[in-house]
Amino acid sequence: MVITAYPHTSNWDLLFYLLTAWALRVPLSWMGKESLFRGPSGAILRRLGGIAIRRDRNENVVAQMKRTFAERDELCLLIAVEGTRRHVPYLKSGFYHIALTAGVPIALGFLDYGRKQAGIGGLVEPTGDIRADMAGMRDFFDGRVGLYPECVGEMRLREEDV
Repeated sequence: MVITAYPHTSNWDLLFYLLTAWALRVPLSWMGKESLFRGPSGAILRRLGGIAIRRDRNENVVAQMKRTFAERDELCLLIAVEGTRRHVPYLKSGFYHIALTAGVPIALGFLDYGRKQAGIGGLVEPTGDIRADMAGMRDFFDGRVGLYPECVGEMRLREEDV
């Protein structure tokens, strides 16, 4: 499955997602640029579920992750859907396209600093109807608060406005 990491407003979020996954016994993986995995820290990051992504190839991240899903028996891939800790007008759509092309569900992973909660709130089977699929996700995430609320981006993909 692809697991959303929303909202993502702090450097602490990854640690809280990892701890939440550990408490729920979810073997969490996450993506990072290949340069993070060089040297001695690379082994530690891989042990913590990190998957190195190559940005210098002609192959895009969606294709790389589709192949990774096909190669593994089990993969629970956490993706920060905002793509950054800053406020953005649209989410990055990669999480949706990875799930759709790999044929896996999207688990609604969240942090809610306002309620002091974290977890996975349900599954969405992507249908290819982005507007309908995102509407359900928006309903679930409505009212979730990041550590820095002013940095939370709207739960909307650019493709919905096309």
